[in-house]
Amino acid sequence: MNQAKTVFENHLSFAKGLDQKDSLKKYRELFHFPKDSKGNHLIYLCGNSLGLQPKSAKSYIDQELDDWARLGVEGHFHAKHPWMPYHEILTQKMAGVVNAKPVEVVVMNSLTVNLHLMMVSFYRPTMLKNKIVIEQNAFPSDQYAVKSQIHFHGYSLENSLLEISPEPNENWIRTENILKIIEEQGDSIALLLLGGVNYYTGQAFQMKLITEAAHKKNILVGFDLAHAAGNIELRLHDWNVDFAVWCSYKYLNSGPGGIAGCFVHEHFAMDGEMPRFAGWWGHRKETRFSMPSSFSPINGAEGWQLSNPPILTMASLKASLDIFDEAGMENLCNKSRLLTGFMEFLLDDLQNSSIEIITPKDPEQRGAQLSIRVKNSNKELFTGLIKKGVICDWREPDVIRAAPVPLYNSFEDVFLFVDALKKAGV
Repeated sequence: MNQAKTVFENHLSFAKGLDQKDSLKKYRELFHFPKDSKGNHLIYLCGNSLGLQPKSAKSYIDQELDDWARLGVEGHFHAKHPWMPYHEILTQKMAGVVNAKPVEVVVMNSLTVNLHLMMVSFYRPTMLKNKIVIEQNAFPSDQYAVKSQIHFHGYSLENSLLEISPEPNENWIRTENILKIIEEQGDSIALLLLGGVNYYTGQAFQMKLITEAAHKKNILVGFDLAHAAGNIELRLHDWNVDFAVWCSYKYLNSGPGGIAGCFVHEHFAMDGEMPRFAGWWGHRKETRFSMPSSFSPINGAEGWQLSNPPILTMASLKASLDIFDEAGMENLCNKSRLLTGFMEFLLDDLQNSSIEIITPKDPEQRGAQLSIRVKNSNKELFTGLIKKGVICDWREPDVIRAAPVPLYNSFEDVFLFVDALKKAGV
């Protein structure tokens, strides 16, 4: 299926026809869907907040619980999937999700912890070059982390925080405005940190172009990929991104509070002298258990690890990554463009002036999310959708975020969502 060659039609039979042609439709059966009191599947369009549970996750976790019961501490070496190197069995498939070299990727910690660890290494302000560039409407946790790092280094937000915002009466940030700031203020900018996909508007930034421009001004570049990993096609190594962090409980379906991921470009990952906060799991494996007092980091992103990994949450992530590896990110992104395009078509076909899609129309500047502003509305509309069997996401004051996830959402889901929106009074 190709969006450019697909002429959409606004009726249920058309949606069902697209589902019949969908080569990825079998993956829907691999996930648990929430149900109503009568046992009917709810329309779940909230994978941008919490992904659905893979049906295999329970058996993956049970395997580790069984090995723990059977082996105790010996499970580190003799479990079916030995715990000592457990994180390593996730590396190849996680690297495939973000298109990086395995040596550049590690699964560890939580997103904001990883962000702080990366800024220890990549935010090295000087008197002349100390600014951090972020989105004005970045996710709050990113703002807190950035502002606290600026304060930690003894600088002021007034002088060292540079926030980018949309033009007046516009919803997303123009790429040319980002490039202009880089060009005009680059000599004073130490770090550029953007969300790969903005959590509120769903805008996907042109990461390759932005990274190239920043590097010409000797600016280090990082991305928070919480809403991008598992959602859009990434090429972190080829784009020469310096570092990136992401959670895994949204599009990557690892479960609530699931373990996060981290990317450090090979240029830095192999540099043992790179400043960092150190922990023993980042120490060279061959001498780790000799308990030396001097830290010697592992080559690669693993050298930023602090503690031994949480096996149960990694097992849950492994269940999802195995599905991603089989489905393939390119295939998923192709379906995503079609799903999201179909939702956009149906919303436009409502011809309702009270609805405004605040996500870019360009498929290359968005992923599996449309943010829908409903003028003169309030949370009662969202509550009405829940009563009609739809789970999506509400952001104050008037935005519904709907995410048709290609791994498990169908074209029928999309049709029924827009139909429910219409019946809810929009």
